[in-house]
Amino acid sequence: MGPSAAFFDLDKTVIAKSSALAFGRPFYRDGLISRRDVVKSAYAQLMFRLGGTDEQTMARTRDYLAALCKGWKVEQVQQIVAETLNELINPYVYAEAAALIAEHQAAGRDVVLVSASGDEMVRPIGMLLGVTDIIATRMRIVDGRFSGEVEFYSAGPAKVEGVRKLAAERGYDLAHCYAYSDSSSDLPLLEAVGHPSAVNPDRTLRRVAAEHAWPVLEFRHPIPVGRRLREKPAVPVAAAALGVGVGVAIGVALYGRHRKARIAAASV
Repeated sequence: MGPSAAFFDLDKTVIAKSSALAFGRPFYRDGLISRRDVVKSAYAQLMFRLGGTDEQTMARTRDYLAALCKGWKVEQVQQIVAETLNELINPYVYAEAAALIAEHQAAGRDVVLVSASGDEMVRPIGMLLGVTDIIATRMRIVDGRFSGEVEFYSAGPAKVEGVRKLAAERGYDLAHCYAYSDSSSDLPLLEAVGHPSAVNPDRTLRRVAAEHAWPVLEFRHPIPVGRRLREKPAVPVAAAALGVGVGVAIGVALYGRHRKARIAAASV
C-alpha cells in the first residue's frame, strides 16, 4: 500500500472554537477591526456553517473576509497570532483529536489540517499540534499587505480540490485515506476519502453519517498541549470516545441516585 493521509477539519473538530473568531479580541485591540466587524465576522461564519456548501453563501463569506482584511500588514497579523496562540488556542485543543492525530502519525500517515481559516492562523496552530501539512485559505499579498483578493478559498468543494492536488503530488490513494469534520459543509471532503468520520456533527452531517454508516466521534475534552503531553491517554481514541459516553451515562445515573437519596433524607 502506498502513502496515505488523514485530513482534519480544524474548528469544532480539532479545537473547541472557531479559529477565525478566536483572534477577534487582539485584532480589535490592535486596531485591525472595529466592534461592528467583530459582530459581522461572527455572523458571517455562523451563516456559512448554517448554509453549508451553498455557492452564494460561500461567495458572500469569501468576499466579506477579503474586504475585511484588505490593507492589513501580514507581519502584524502573524505577530498577533504568535503572541496569543498559547492563550487563545492551546487550551481548546480536544484531547481526543490530539490522540487521534498521534495515532495516525504513529501509523505512518501524513496528517493534514484542512480549514477555511487563513493560512496565517492555521499554520501556527498546526505547528502547535506537530502538523506541518496545511490546506487553508490564502489571501493575495502585495507589498507585505493583504490586497483584498482571495487566491484560494478553502471551503466546501474547494477543500476537495486542495486535497486532490496534494494527493496527486504525494501519491495518496484517497480510497485509503481518512477525513474528519463536524460540518455538513465538508461533505464533499468526507465523500472523497475511503474512511470518513463525523466529529461532533451538526444535524445534517449526523443524519448523513447514519445513512452511510460512517463512524461518529464525540470529542468533549479540550486540554492544553503541555498538559496533554504529560498525561498521555492510556487507551486508543476509539475506546476513549466510548468511555466518554459510558462516563456520562454513569455520571447521570449516580447523580440521579444521589438526588433521590437527598430527597428521601429531606422528607424524613
